[in-house]
Amino acid sequence: MIVAFSITPLGVGEAVAEPVARAVKVVRASGLPNHTDAMFTTVEGEWDEVMAVIKQAVEAVGEVAPRVGLVLKADIRAGVTDGMTSKVESLERHL
Repeated sequence: MIVAFSITPLGVGEAVAEPVARAVKVVRASGLPNHTDAMFTTVEGEWDEVMAVIKQAVEAVGEVAPRVGLVLKADIRAGVTDGMTSKVESLERHL
């Protein structure tokens, strides 16, 4: 499965880079394929491992923010691995 998620630390003011970095560090340390851009972090793996990483990322932000917002978008497709790369490669072939 591929999950794109966004964590929003609330109650910390306008500067949110440091709290968000805490979440990204958790994802990167997980060893799962991942990508972070200006709006979302995307992670790929099995359901339980991906959801565990997202939970840990939320908890890491929650250590410094009194409230945390979470948005998830998931692509659940059995038998597909390396979807983060293969989906983009397929798109590029059509461009």
